[in-house]
Amino acid sequence: MKKIGGKNSMKKIAMISQTMAGKIEQEILQTREKAVAALSKKGYEVLNTYFNDSEQDLKEKGFNNVPLYYLAKSLEEMSKCDTVYFCKGWENARGCKIEHKTAKAYALNIIYEKD
Repeated sequence: MKKIGGKNSMKKIAMISQTMAGKIEQEILQTREKAVAALSKKGYEVLNTYFNDSEQDLKEKGFNNVPLYYLAKSLEEMSKCDTVYFCKGWENARGCKIEHKTAKAYALNIIYEKD
């Protein structure tokens, strides 16, 4: 039986927190690829937190606040992680700041992009 709140010692699982507002898809994916490479070198499995559902499709499904929808999905994925990797510029993005506060509040490991 798995202990509730216990850490999985077998796998190291991380997610990436990165700014997306005002960036084209290619910039987002390049930043993500760089982060995945850095985390993979450290032995992490990286969860996909790049959600690219169409804003119009989401609104048709009843999601009025699309950025909040994406943040909720991101926090759901964070619940599967033991580490969050923050890309440069995270401190200027509303969603990243919330992810950072959440990671700290729940004692997740935090890694900051260095270069």
